[in-house]
Amino acid sequence: MNPEVTDFIGAIKEPWQGELASSLREVVYQAIPEVQERIQYKKPHFLKNGKYAAVISTSKDAVSFTIFNTSELTLPEGLFDGPPERKTMKLRQGQSLDSEQLVGWVSLASAAL
Repeated sequence: MNPEVTDFIGAIKEPWQGELASSLREVVYQAIPEVQERIQYKKPHFLKNGKYAAVISTSKDAVSFTIFNTSELTLPEGLFDGPPERKTMKLRQGQSLDSEQLVGWVSLASAAL
């Protein structure tokens, strides 16, 4: 684990956002055990074989999680936004996170990377 990403998550002001970002980071590690991570464009990026697999970002009232290489995935309507090649979900305070389902999607999306 990259200490810069650990510091980024630790510096998130809203506790619920920090907890959610930590959970999403765990999702990525479960889906891609060999993942590389780095801070790029002021947010954590997760890579497999040098290619983008996922990104976590925060805004005033949400935590966004982007999965790359999603063209072949069938994702539920209304949960994700974005072009076919990358999909983003925005999680707000109090929303539940289906970690097991997310691990599956990230794993499938990153399989070809």
